[in-house]
Amino acid sequence: METLKRYFLEVAYMGTHYHGWQIQPNAVTVQEKINDALKTILRKEIETMGSGRTDTGVHGKQQFLHFDFEEGLERKTFLKKLNAVLPKDISVYDLREVRQEAHARFDAAWRSYEYYISLRKNPFEQELSWHCYYQLDLEKMNKAAQLLLNHRDFECFSKVKTEVNHFECEIKTAFWEQKDQHLIFHITANRFLRGMVRAIVGTMVEVGMGKLDVKGFQDILNSKNRGKAGAAAPSQGLYLSEVTYPEEIFI
Repeated sequence: METLKRYFLEVAYMGTHYHGWQIQPNAVTVQEKINDALKTILRKEIETMGSGRTDTGVHGKQQFLHFDFEEGLERKTFLKKLNAVLPKDISVYDLREVRQEAHARFDAAWRSYEYYISLRKNPFEQELSWHCYYQLDLEKMNKAAQLLLNHRDFECFSKVKTEVNHFECEIKTAFWEQKDQHLIFHITANRFLRGMVRAIVGTMVEVGMGKLDVKGFQDILNSKNRGKAGAAAPSQGLYLSEVTYPEEIFI
């Protein structure tokens, strides 16, 4: 019997028309569409495991999944065939063989997200950013962002009903920048809780509006209470932007 080979597949998608990444009953998801495409190309049922979940309407600039197949796959031909059968809002960028024990979720060292706020109404970005009508103080928002780097327990920014063993995350970078008519929030951590980035952004926008000061933001961090934090920012501005792995898992 031929030994199974394990592959990592790099994926990008616009999440607007999907109920998130992960397969679920009675809803169309990104993973479902990719699994269907793999079945069409490889002519058998394929099980995939993503690096993480994204919620309804959230986009993926770089997502990874792994799957097993008993034959060697020629990268360029495989990617061309798979892109041809995938919906126009899902693309595959790369295919790499990895060690058999490599895992797209558990081996991810760092995950990065970006959140886009549009400072003016843009008819071409209604599903790709959050149009914010308010005047925002970028300096205060960055002061709040810096507080995240010295904190570990983020229960205050987690969805209340979530099955996790702990709420600890190591945040490596967190900052805002302005590019033309956009404010972009960048955050990188070893793990994220459900709804965490959108809750952080929504609360920091309150800081930018002057409804909450930086000390108040720190108080929310210390509280471990989701009810004290701001409303979650809309899903359409959020992007999973990068997932990094140790090089030794690749063949």
